[in-house]
Amino acid sequence: MNLKMNKKVVTLATVALAAMSLAACGNSGKNKASGDLNVTLKANPVTLDPSKTIETPSSSMQVQSFEGLLKFDKNNKVVLGEAASEPKVTNDGKTWTFTLKKGLKWSNGDPVTAQDYVASMRHWADPKTKSQAADKVSNLQNYDAVSKGQAPTSELGVKALGKNKVEFDFAKKQPTANVRNNFAANLKPVDHKVLAKEGNKYGSSSNKAVYNGPYKVVNWTGGSDDNWSYVKNDNYWNKKGVHMNKVNVQVTKDNNTAQNLFKSGKVQETSVTADYVKGNKNNKELHTALMATQYYLYFNGKNELTKNENFRQAVNYAFDNDQLAKKVLQDGSVGATGWVPKGDMKDPKTGKDFATDAGHLQKQNKQKAQQYWKAAQKDLGKKQMTLNLLADNTDDQKAVAEYLQSTLQKQFKGLKVEVTTLPHAQHVSRDFAGKFELNLTDWNSSVPDASDFLSLLKTGNKVNFTNNTDQKLDDLLNKANDGSQFASERYDLLQQANKQVHANADGVPLYTAAQAHLVSKHVTGLNYGPFNITAQYQYAQWKK
Repeated sequence: MNLKMNKKVVTLATVALAAMSLAACGNSGKNKASGDLNVTLKANPVTLDPSKTIETPSSSMQVQSFEGLLKFDKNNKVVLGEAASEPKVTNDGKTWTFTLKKGLKWSNGDPVTAQDYVASMRHWADPKTKSQAADKVSNLQNYDAVSKGQAPTSELGVKALGKNKVEFDFAKKQPTANVRNNFAANLKPVDHKVLAKEGNKYGSSSNKAVYNGPYKVVNWTGGSDDNWSYVKNDNYWNKKGVHMNKVNVQVTKDNNTAQNLFKSGKVQETSVTADYVKGNKNNKELHTALMATQYYLYFNGKNELTKNENFRQAVNYAFDNDQLAKKVLQDGSVGATGWVPKGDMKDPKTGKDFATDAGHLQKQNKQKAQQYWKAAQKDLGKKQMTLNLLADNTDDQKAVAEYLQSTLQKQFKGLKVEVTTLPHAQHVSRDFAGKFELNLTDWNSSVPDASDFLSLLKTGNKVNFTNNTDQKLDDLLNKANDGSQFASERYDLLQQANKQVHANADGVPLYTAAQAHLVSKHVTGLNYGPFNITAQYQYAQWKK
């Protein structure tokens, strides 16, 4: 994510040719069981490097093109991927050893080996990579020293035992479910030869990576590219299970354009927002599902106003999240009751939902909001203040930003909020550079564990955009994840951490996102769910 993406110059002729190609493919598959599958994506991906991926568009692209030792099937169940069998767990749960399937190959014909997994994990941890997602390998032995440049990457807790066995050594005993989910969702290999050749440019375009998943990515030139394709990978071990030979992708940020493409048969899958959902609830081609995606308003901890605790608390009490979800979004999203979304984690003893168990922690309280606002004005010695709110330039995020702007300006006399909307890749770049005051952002979890959301505010986390530190929160999360706790004890610690997050108000949880898709009646096999934010196209088929 920290890479500066080159802007692509596209001629009108190129755009026209791409549109003609997509239209032709779409019409060919509209009413018969043949042809390419044509789909849209809301925003531009940033990278094909798994170690640098924290945002949904890039994850969407990699779901189609990479596969780890374990993977999620179409029903979101963890199953064997490149592993030949379940891992051997030894050393009191601290050592996991996997054996690879025989005959695995990359899309360029190179064999997939244990060394490719070793190279990938080292790439994540290497400080030269500047990975924003390095926390995914932070539980490996010696990670801290390696990530700080105090030890060579060769000392990271992963090693090849020959060509087909790879051993992962964790610093502490790990919760089994967490490790399995992490392997399935995040820990993908890289061809160590290609990584060595491309260096820091690995994954910056489709020709600077090779693929071991169901599809190869073709004709993606980088973060500003709006069109590319997934082409069936003939070297994929389960190519017989891949039914669509080619999937054409078009980034479509405008909802009306997306709907018209679908209506005309030029695409067979697209996401839609509230305006469409409201008037088409009985449409059998409309599919909606709540995601494990929570939207937040972040405060920059280095800004004079937004680092002020009284100001943060004032904003924390300002919003009616139910109104935001039901009146502004109207797409099935629900107002957040806390930092962790509903449907994420369950009490291991009772099976009760984590967020439900925590209670309604996030409530509007206009009286408290005013008290804190006046205290903030007194702290800062100012009656008039101006802030900028950063958001994506998609229709739904513009609408949310306008609601936040209007609410804050109405409730807090003397506060002016200006809104800046940017393409997703540019927004992300400013997140990491800390170039914002208020920031509308989200987190999509790939694992059903509250720690994944709570750790967003942990000291040292690359995606802790607030830059604030809370030692009590850090201690609770460290204890919860040190491997020494029984499941029920760990759950209680995470609930304590959840309360601590709300006490600090370093960010404001706003809503749990729903995603609505239009899927052609001629297509089957595309499934969506909380941790399946992107359908896996390998399961798609034309109906006979």
